[in-house]
Amino acid sequence: MHVPDGFINAPVSAATGVVAAAAVAVSLRGARRELLDTAGGAGAGGGERTAPLAGLVAAFIFAVQMLNFPVAAGTSGHLLGGALAAILVGPYTGVLCVSVVLLMQGVLFADGGLTALGVNITDMAVVTTVVAYVIFRGLLKLAPGRRRMVTVASLVAALVSVPAAAAAFTALYALGGTTDIAIGKVFTAMVGVHVLIGIGEAAITALTVGAVMAVRPDLVHGARGLTARPLELRNTGPVAAPGAPAVARTADEPEAAPAPADTAPAPAAVTPRRSVRRVWLAGLAAALLCAGVVSFYASASPDGLEKVAHDKGIDKKTEDHATQDSPLADYGVEDITDARLSGGLAGVIGVGATLAVGTGVFVVVRKRRAAAEPAETV
Repeated sequence: MHVPDGFINAPVSAATGVVAAAAVAVSLRGARRELLDTAGGAGAGGGERTAPLAGLVAAFIFAVQMLNFPVAAGTSGHLLGGALAAILVGPYTGVLCVSVVLLMQGVLFADGGLTALGVNITDMAVVTTVVAYVIFRGLLKLAPGRRRMVTVASLVAALVSVPAAAAAFTALYALGGTTDIAIGKVFTAMVGVHVLIGIGEAAITALTVGAVMAVRPDLVHGARGLTARPLELRNTGPVAAPGAPAVARTADEPEAAPAPADTAPAPAAVTPRRSVRRVWLAGLAAALLCAGVVSFYASASPDGLEKVAHDKGIDKKTEDHATQDSPLADYGVEDITDARLSGGLAGVIGVGATLAVGTGVFVVVRKRRAAAEPAETV
């Protein structure tokens, strides 16, 4: 659903650019808290492990977006990723993850217009993440405390988030579309095809969330309230009420020795820090496999927006991309004639670049939050 240059006029593109910038600014602030507010806490190394994982989520979304799957005759779809990111790393961090992906795609691969970057971030990052996370949290309240519900809720949230993004695009087109097209027809076509794409989105999201839940549920942001066991206090014996007579003791029952007055209470149990290296390496391997190998077998049919734009005439005023001469334009490496090698290498480069930029952003955000905490507590 990457909107190219020329679909939306300049005033609405500028307005959505302001909206996207504001959303990113709010997300930067919220992500500072999410990156430290982990299941293990900041003191348990939570922030140090969460920032690289957030960067990995961005790289994984980039890789899976290369895997277009057929949804109808002559039409394909791909992951948007807002629901997946929000559930794995939190809604604020999720907006940033998808925004990083869209930025890398627009700059390096000429995918999604640069003047339409605000439109794409608003639609694909903000709308999908907010809609998905609201639905996800609402469904979890129906079955509180059940881990299995996390996967079910992620499936439904992802399914709904895609047609919601299609409806949001239609609204933006109604405000600033560059061609005179009946909006009702655009809405029906966009939502109809993206309901089908949403099924694929739901399957990918549920499978990914379910896989992480199976091995490390503590790393799933949306499941944090369900994975930690509440502190359980146990009484080793009856406690007499004030003024109650002492309980009789049998002759063979030894008298309990009084605790020394200077005995310190036992320290609280500390949850050992678990390494995330295996999860990180497995996620990176999956992203590289998808982008470098599996992407060659992706559907070559136009995605939902491209198909609707062509059928309804929305694309009449499409403009050339500002980076169409990029050596990685259209997800291929310039001067490499072998299509499999060219596409696979471009995918690997994209995963690496997205991982580096995403991780860098989240490390900086986490450090700023950690540095601000001492000042806030003074």
